[in-house]
Amino acid sequence: MTSALPEITRPESGDVVELILDDHRTFEALLRELRNDQNDRDLLRGRLAELLVAHGEAEESDVYPQLRRTDAIDEHEAEHGEEEHREIYEALLRLLEATDLYTKEAGHDLHELSETLLHHLDEEERDILNPARSDVAEADRARLGAAWAARRNELLARGCGSLEQVRALLDA
Repeated sequence: MTSALPEITRPESGDVVELILDDHRTFEALLRELRNDQNDRDLLRGRLAELLVAHGEAEESDVYPQLRRTDAIDEHEAEHGEEEHREIYEALLRLLEATDLYTKEAGHDLHELSETLLHHLDEEERDILNPARSDVAEADRARLGAAWAARRNELLARGCGSLEQVRALLDA
């Protein structure tokens, strides 16, 4: 039985930095719940997969390019963020391929995903979100937040974290 399942909210507006940080905290909560072998890991895995894909794809289509255009981040930082999303998807794929989430191998796959994701969250918060806070006007962060939220919510509504969809992202 899954304890308090972390809620995946569907905001429509807000400061893009705060919206992204809210998802980061949800990722951490989902990982924490996935580590508990008393929980429904399949349900949690699905929730995490959908949020990871929707979040990452919305960042790549709506956030990173705009921050690059405003010089809040440089090309290297944007590319590095995208490379780390790919590494997260690769680790996620291994967890999605697991048929029994309560084995030692699945625990290892979860650990690898957790390490990869937490590393990315740390770097993104320091190297991308901090410059966005200081170098992008509040009104622009709000416009960017609405665009990011719309794309993220669209992807969530379509169901975007299946094994096949993550494979397709990696093959693209």
